[in-house]
Amino acid sequence: MRSYLDFEKPVAELDAKIDELRSLAGGSDIGEEITRLEEKSRQALDELYANLTPWQKTQVARWPSRPHCMDYVSALITEFTPLAGDRKFGEDEALVAGFGRFKGESVCVIGQEKGATTESRLKHNFGMARPEGYRKAVRLMEMADRFGLPVISLVDTAGAYPGIGAEERGQAEAIARSTDACLQLTVPNIAVIIGEGGSGGAIAIATCNKVLMLEHAIYSVISPEAASSILWRDSSKAQEAATNMKITAQDLLRFGVIDSILREPAGGAHRDPAAMIATTGTAIALALDDLRNFDGKTLRDQRRQKFLNIGRKLA
Repeated sequence: MRSYLDFEKPVAELDAKIDELRSLAGGSDIGEEITRLEEKSRQALDELYANLTPWQKTQVARWPSRPHCMDYVSALITEFTPLAGDRKFGEDEALVAGFGRFKGESVCVIGQEKGATTESRLKHNFGMARPEGYRKAVRLMEMADRFGLPVISLVDTAGAYPGIGAEERGQAEAIARSTDACLQLTVPNIAVIIGEGGSGGAIAIATCNKVLMLEHAIYSVISPEAASSILWRDSSKAQEAATNMKITAQDLLRFGVIDSILREPAGGAHRDPAAMIATTGTAIALALDDLRNFDGKTLRDQRRQKFLNIGRKLA
């Protein structure tokens, strides 16, 4: 059964009428009415998604049926071999990392996996990595650099895990070292914000030569709910916070935080995951081609300068 976001109610009502007509006995008049309603539903969906507010984009970015990290890995990466553990404490399944082939080229892949079922969400801790996850990312980035392999990061997290155990094991230090490892790479690295890009949990693997972002994804230093609780001591003002924080791909492209926006299928990536994954694969390939002829020092200098320039010049 299809599910809908709150703001998609007009589309839901039209689709319900279409389903009701389809359950009736076939006839030319009914068939024509179904076609008319289907076109009306498509138009309503296009109009809704052409004018989403930042808060509505936040809801879309968090929608459980959006394609997740492992959906992209399964479709785009062949011979993927995940590696486990940080060689210091243990394994963190919130952050998936390994090696495989992208369009025949050996690459390192790092990404946050939220999970698609209750069981898998618990297993992957809803994509919120602990220190050992970021230390695992550092370990693999250093391996990729040693063997001259590009790094692809798939970002989808509400943020790094804020639990007591994570803080005791040095969460902030692990995030900082992962961010530094990104900056030190002498190979191309590409980040794609596929859902939520939350705070240091995202930037730890997204400090890259190229940062791509899905059309209805979000990328922010703090969640709208947390920001409203801090600023107004009222979490109900999350919608206002989302608007003021400039967390959408369109705003971030204008500010130079990201490099390009990947257009989503009508109604969001969750309505046609295969098409969204194919679009993402094409964009990653183009980004890697743009960086292929630069030497290690140039790649590192370009990456550092890119992030130093953020906030210095606004469009």
